[in-house]
Order: sequence, then C-alpha cells, then structure tokens
Amino acid sequence: MVNQNVNVLSVVDLSSAYGEFVLLQHITFSIRRGDIFVIMGGSGCGKSTLLRHLIGLKRPAAGRVLYGKTDFWAGEDEDRQQIMRRAGVLYQSGALFSSLTLAENVALPLQRYTNLHEPVIAELVEFKLSLVDLAGFGNFYPSELSGGMRKRAALARAIALDPEFLFFDEPSAGLDPITSKRLDELILELRDSLGATVIIVTHELASIYSIATNAVFLDREAKTMLATGNPKKMVRESTNPVVIDFLTRGTGKPPAWIHE
Repeated sequence: MVNQNVNVLSVVDLSSAYGEFVLLQHITFSIRRGDIFVIMGGSGCGKSTLLRHLIGLKRPAAGRVLYGKTDFWAGEDEDRQQIMRRAGVLYQSGALFSSLTLAENVALPLQRYTNLHEPVIAELVEFKLSLVDLAGFGNFYPSELSGGMRKRAALARAIALDPEFLFFDEPSAGLDPITSKRLDELILELRDSLGATVIIVTHELASIYSIATNAVFLDREAKTMLATGNPKKMVRESTNPVVIDFLTRGTGKPPAWIHE
C-alpha cells in the first residue's frame, strides 16, 4: 500500500458559477495519496462540475485547486497540461473513438506523449488491456462490445501512461449490479498496483461504501458541502439530516451490510 498520509490534491474555498448563477461556494477538502475519494450528493448538486474544475475543463469562479503545493489555475495552460499528463480520466460515456479498435484507442496517449517505438507501444497496450480483463480484444471495435467491456476499455486507455491520479465520472452508470461490483474491484486493484489516487463522481451507495476511503458531500439547496470524510464514519456520526437521508436512502439507519 502507498503512504496515505500525504495530501496530494486540495481544494481551498472554491466557488463555482455559470454566469451569475452560483452553483457551489466555500468548498474545501483534501485528498490523500492513495485515497479513493468520492464526490457525492443528489442530482444537480455540482458533482460533475467540481470534477471539471479538478481536471482543467472549467475555471472556478473563486478559490484554489492545489496539486501538492502547485496552484493549478494560477499558471498557464501549458502548466495545467503538464499536471494533467499525470492523470487519467474515465468519462461517463467512455468516450472511446468508435472508428478505432480497442488497441488503437489505448495506444493514442502513448503515441502522443511518449517517444516509444510501435512494438513497445503494442506490448504496453496488450498489458493494459490484460489489466482490465480484456486480453485478446485489442482488434475489436467499441460497437462490438458490451457496455461493461467498453468501460473497461476506456479504463485501459486512462491508465496507459501509469497516472498518479485517476478521475472517474459516474463509472457505474448504465451497468448492471454485478458488472458494477466487478468495476469497483478493478478500481481497487488498479489503485494498489499503480499507486494511484482515485477521484470518483458517483451517487451509487454500494460503490461508495465498498471502496471509498474519503469523500465530500455536496448539496444543491445549500450550494455548498455539508460533510467530508470516510462515508462509513459519516453515516454513523453526521447530525445533518440531508447527509443521513442520502447515505441511508431515507431510512435513517446505516445499511446493515456495511462494515469497517
């Protein structure tokens, strides 16, 4: 296991807005190295928007995003691009290129950001596909695969450059419970094998309780965060009825199957 005592990503008093409409304000939390950090909350609370601030797709209205001690939004575009080369992103749709095979999709980051020769890239592509249980599927096109296989193929591309950070936007969306569980297990395996820090946007309680080590809870009505910390501890210790309602599906009691 990696050392989890070092903060590698911090958000400090961040606000998010679309024009004059304020979506979020006063968001502050820290993510430790090796965390599986979940951004959670109900629909429309700003989960995906917050993720966009973290990966350089949308500038926050105020506040800071710190990678280590580097202020992500204070620098130039090139500086942000350098930081993002240390990250892999899995979008909700997978965002695979439909006209390319799985191998060609996974090879793209390696071809663009490394000087490796094609035979070496081909070996790495096969290795990355094997890590997500898709060995032998390199010549398939995305349309020839199930939704779960496409998600895993997109994950293989996200880990092509051995990222320090992995970002997921609703990774379980559209997947059946068994496939979702396997994806959770795969995220844990990759976190451990790559030594990566994982940030996930999700509202799926089964995933939250199974893999999250840290989290932030966003609320649409309050337009801010209501809690941060380990979700299992949060559900037992929070006194905020909105947080409890979300984490217990309205029952007021933690699920009987969760454990420390």
